[in-house]
Amino acid sequence: MPDHGGLPLGIFGGMFDPVHFGHLRAAFELREALGLERVHFVPAADPPHREPPLADGGRRLDMLRAAISGEPGFVADDRELRRSGTSYTVSTLEDFRCQYGSRPLVLLVGLDAFLGLASWHRWRELLALAHIAVTRRPGAGLPESGELSELLAERREQDPARIAATPAGRVFIHAGTQLDIASSEVRRVLQAGRDPRYLMPDAVRRMILDAGTYSLPGETKE
Repeated sequence: MPDHGGLPLGIFGGMFDPVHFGHLRAAFELREALGLERVHFVPAADPPHREPPLADGGRRLDMLRAAISGEPGFVADDRELRRSGTSYTVSTLEDFRCQYGSRPLVLLVGLDAFLGLASWHRWRELLALAHIAVTRRPGAGLPESGELSELLAERREQDPARIAATPAGRVFIHAGTQLDIASSEVRRVLQAGRDPRYLMPDAVRRMILDAGTYSLPGETKE
């Protein structure tokens, strides 16, 4: 049965190939800013705009679970890994909406992802299914013209209480602590044989180093 009550839920999709402190800090700050009951981290299986992940879904899910262990406000959610076909965000939100009824849902995205929103599959339907919370570096520019500028003019809302009072439809902008870490850079560190310490939780670091997950082809784990 759908869940029609309760605090808002956050939905944070991505490759998480691998998960790192940039992901975790952004999710933590948005959970606190918006009073989210929890954040669902949803690793993509078949992303439409990206090359396939280097680590398989099971490995990325295991790394996520290790990263958020002990944090009750975070959940590793495997629904896109279990679903066949392309991992479209709109389909994932439809799935959450079926599960949670009219409960407020908040899609968490970075500014770079938001700036590309108009290229997403059925992007105009996203705000019928969830709010969107955008995390950006303090002072980073927002779109000043075009469809996304118009969207912000019409839908921007900075009062968390108003977002919690409705199931979907608003855009929240959060100028948070942006850690300049990207999964692609973490992979390059690992492929260069360097230690990713302090870029990710140590439990994830140890999993990667023990398994040689991102070693270049032909390399063997010491």
